[in-house]
Amino acid sequence: MNTILMMQPSGQTTDLLKSFLPLLFIILIFYFLMIRPQIKRQKEMQKFRESLAKGDKVVTTGGIYGKIIEIKDNTVILEIASNVQIKVDKNGVLKDTSDTTQQK
Repeated sequence: MNTILMMQPSGQTTDLLKSFLPLLFIILIFYFLMIRPQIKRQKEMQKFRESLAKGDKVVTTGGIYGKIIEIKDNTVILEIASNVQIKVDKNGVLKDTSDTTQQK
């Protein structure tokens, strides 16, 4: 009698696949719309930070505009005013502002 209860109908495996198909589809959409673009932005930001050079005008995460005076391993020395220099972590540098100042 127990063997009859343990047997599965042959259509149950296809029903299981059909029920997981929408979930897999949502995960795929989530990957292509959210995760993949974020990874691309992180790679671009890493490439930007590696290409920083002396004299570049940048903005920090705190909104401080400055010009790069010196670059070390993980830090950057910025001049934010005449004879005013600050030490900032490279991860705190967001973007180069030289392109935006030329357009104005």
